[in-house]
Amino acid sequence: MTEPVVAQKSPFPVEVEEGKTYFWCACGKSAKQPFCDGSHRGSAFAPIAYEAEKAGKVWFCGCKHSEKKPLCDGAHKRL
Repeated sequence: MTEPVVAQKSPFPVEVEEGKTYFWCACGKSAKQPFCDGSHRGSAFAPIAYEAEKAGKVWFCGCKHSEKKPLCDGAHKRL
């Protein structure tokens, strides 16, 4: 697998906690989207760590094609 699976063609809104680290699924196969559940094992993909600088809502990429991984940059509109 060289291309990630598109989990959904929209971002995942998530309320994050300041100082907490989240591990975003880069392969698209996780059953716990947008977060990693280890489904990438055996592939070239690895989760991307995101540390929340402040509490609030962030938009994690759902299509897995963002240039600003792990956050959405609107790449899903071009798929």
